[in-house]
Amino acid sequence: MSPIEYSAEIAELLGKVRRRPTAGWPWRPGEQVPDGLPVKQSWGWLFAPDGRVLTLVNPKDGICSLPGGSLEPEDTGDPAAALAREAAEEAQAVIGRPYYLGYLYDRVGSANGGHECARVRMAAALRSVGPSVADPASGRHYRRLLVAPGLAVELLGWGAPGLRQARTAVATAVRWLGVPAAANEAIEELPVGGCTVSPGAVYPGGGHLGGGHPGGGHPGGGHPGVWG
Repeated sequence: MSPIEYSAEIAELLGKVRRRPTAGWPWRPGEQVPDGLPVKQSWGWLFAPDGRVLTLVNPKDGICSLPGGSLEPEDTGDPAAALAREAAEEAQAVIGRPYYLGYLYDRVGSANGGHECARVRMAAALRSVGPSVADPASGRHYRRLLVAPGLAVELLGWGAPGLRQARTAVATAVRWLGVPAAANEAIEELPVGGCTVSPGAVYPGGGHLGGGHPGGGHPGGGHPGVWG
């Protein structure tokens, strides 16, 4: 196996990574969010054409994350719109059409005031990133890395459940986004000034799944798992 390539600057950043304890939320791949279970968060596996995914690192505390966050009123209950908005705010990222992967069942409701809820996971093409700025909601100024999905799981500290989620994301991306099953394993930081990653259609936000149920179901056109 060839060594993973990365720069000295990235090596210094990775040396600060601090992994959070796993929450143990059950992963429900491909399942619709049940009626009555509110969707409170939406996070995304955003793929470059070579199979790597956008992973964010907060250099102040070493915490890594995928782009995403809580649904806000302007998202009108649509996890895809929330993902597009959060990706833009946190990473200045523009994405393609999101694909539904499944959800995590938050039994203790840490994202919902102590009441059970769903945390949706999606996959989309990473189209571009703009000049790097701080997230207006949190003030965090993330470093933006492209890493192989398995390496992302390691940085996130998600363990075996995270690998199962990554496999769902990769299988979806291989089928619908045309990325390779075996990703480039080099770790690369995206330019501070921004860049184009994969030219193509951009997701405008605001769409819903077929059937009017944000967080589950299949849209029209016969493509299971496609949002919009």
